[in-house]
Amino acid sequence: MKKAKPITAAERNYIIEKEKFVPVSEYYGEDTFNNKVMKEKLPKDTYKKLMEAINEDKTLDIATADLVAHAMKEWALEKGATHFAHWFQPMTGITAEKHDAFVDPVGIGEVMEKFSGKQLVQGEPDASSFPSGGIRATFEARGYTAWDMSSPAFIRRNGISTTLCIPTAFISFTGEALDKKTPLLRSNKAVNKSALNILKILGNKNVKKVYANLGPEQEYFLIDMDYFFKRQDLVLGGRAIVGAPPAKGQELEDQYFGSIKERISSYMHDVEEELFKLGVPAKTRHNEVAPSQFEIAPVYEEANLAVDHNQIVMDTLKSVAKKHNLACLLHEKPFAKINGSGKHVNWSLADNNGNNLLNPGKTPHDNIQFLVFLIATVRAVYKNADILRASVATYANDHRLGANEAPPAIISVFLGDQLSGILANIEKGIVTKATNAEIIDLGISSLPIVSKDNSDRNRTSPFAFTGNKFEFRAVGSSQSISFPATVLNTIVAESLDYLAEKIKSKTGNINQSVFEVLKKEITEIKPILFNGDNYTKEWENEAEKRGLPNDKTTPVALKAFVTDKALNLFEKYSVLSKVELKSRYLIYLEKYIKDLEIEVKCLNNICMNQVIPAAVAYQKLLAKTINETKNALGSSAVLSSELEILKKMVDLINKIYSTNKDILTKVDAANGVHDEQRKAEMLCSKVKTSMNELRDCVDELEGLVDEDMWPMPKFWEMLFIS
Repeated sequence: MKKAKPITAAERNYIIEKEKFVPVSEYYGEDTFNNKVMKEKLPKDTYKKLMEAINEDKTLDIATADLVAHAMKEWALEKGATHFAHWFQPMTGITAEKHDAFVDPVGIGEVMEKFSGKQLVQGEPDASSFPSGGIRATFEARGYTAWDMSSPAFIRRNGISTTLCIPTAFISFTGEALDKKTPLLRSNKAVNKSALNILKILGNKNVKKVYANLGPEQEYFLIDMDYFFKRQDLVLGGRAIVGAPPAKGQELEDQYFGSIKERISSYMHDVEEELFKLGVPAKTRHNEVAPSQFEIAPVYEEANLAVDHNQIVMDTLKSVAKKHNLACLLHEKPFAKINGSGKHVNWSLADNNGNNLLNPGKTPHDNIQFLVFLIATVRAVYKNADILRASVATYANDHRLGANEAPPAIISVFLGDQLSGILANIEKGIVTKATNAEIIDLGISSLPIVSKDNSDRNRTSPFAFTGNKFEFRAVGSSQSISFPATVLNTIVAESLDYLAEKIKSKTGNINQSVFEVLKKEITEIKPILFNGDNYTKEWENEAEKRGLPNDKTTPVALKAFVTDKALNLFEKYSVLSKVELKSRYLIYLEKYIKDLEIEVKCLNNICMNQVIPAAVAYQKLLAKTINETKNALGSSAVLSSELEILKKMVDLINKIYSTNKDILTKVDAANGVHDEQRKAEMLCSKVKTSMNELRDCVDELEGLVDEDMWPMPKFWEMLFIS
């Protein structure tokens, strides 16, 4: 027989790679207990009951829950799962889970995999060890997790461990929300009720449900893991609290959308593969503005699912990075002097018929409806700008907001020229009869033609209309998007109800009534509208004249949560009781204090154990060299520049030591204050400014000390060597 011609190494590798390739569509969502799986695994009547419970917000009876639990367990066992966990989102800002094995003893030396409807529907983790803002005392440990049927269970693999994760809400023994999911679910109900009400008034009776959609654009940094572990500030706080900027940063504008390096591209591929298995619709990836900064963006989803998926995205970005010997940094400002990371959250409302209520329609009536929802949203932001600002207030985000890379602390709304012109015409009363002809003359009916590109984009606006949605650009990269979405849903629900009452109070033609109400509202909300450059000092001055709040720091911004306006608003819509909202105010305040104090401790350790010893060693070497030169060649041989460098080093070392000592004294003084608000304000105004001064000294010293003697990786190494 004639021997087959041997294949080359290149051909063999091609075959191997070809065999390994599987289209995403074939494995997308394979690790989620999604609609397709439920249809296959559940009896028809059980599937129908479950869908009704999900879509109509009903309680599932225990018999049906048992059938669902059995099917879920069998599916999870097929996937190799040995444990199940109620996956929830406590007020820590990250996710939590307690694993329980499926196996139960059924006799001596025998076990059986069991999972009941009761175990599926409710769990009982310890509630005393999570932040509660005073809702729960340490000895009051009981808390419950409750199954969120609207978000599919999923498989999580960690090494050889495989666990069935069940998305849940987390509440206290007495019923208060201890998590970020519960208020979001409540706000979804609130905005649904208010939207349905105003749609009926406008004559749209075919809608049964309205829900919020979200699309968070996640920014992040990647650095080599070896560098990461040599920086305790990155390990413990996620931010380099000292470090001089590299000679080249982002000023050449050659990073954004640039060619993705091979190592990073491989990492992104693995991230997306994991996300696709979990049904997360990752769509876009690219280089961001700063060196070693990147972005991943998903397709729009219903708010609750989008929140869960964003938490999964953040976890996946970190876990996959380790496999590539990379560290993923989600901090809002990991490196000074270059852009930080945000999470632009796109928000809109949609109905059960697939219509985006912030998308201009094909008829004048559709566009009147669009204008009502548009004005309701703008009014909501105008009336509650302080609450919206507070929803993104964190110690980390304070480093980013207003830094010519992100929106300022002043909340304003960008609508673009076309919509601004239409609103101006309505305000002027150009539409008097609201007939179809006049609406066409106004330009409303032509909106669909140009809805996607009706104006230039404004990257400086914190809340910008981008064709059929609003982009909330002030959210921080490490932050859960749940609370900003909760706030948006709630304040828009209130605005929709307000406009509904105003429209109902009018008599006659409904279109005429709508325009009369909108005309008045446009006049009132005009101060929040701004299409210009939000980064300028001129805008800051103009915003002050308009009476817009400018809460630049977290301690100041958080006070918005405990105003009568906020407390009454969230309680009125059953999103957060006054007790629950006050607890969040305290939790966020305590988080600010703890984050700052951790950085102070890191800064102290870095200065005392690394920077000063390295500087003294180099100072000693420099002094020795000067003395040896002097002894060998005489005093005249010693250059004044050498003495100047030595003197500068001595001065910087002394200043670093004294400033560090002063910071510790100020922290001790703040710790003596028992009012958390006052303590946070003291740390912000006195300690934070001193930390910046200390950093300047350390960074200047970095430029003097021999590079081989400097004890930490420098920015140029971390950002450009990957």
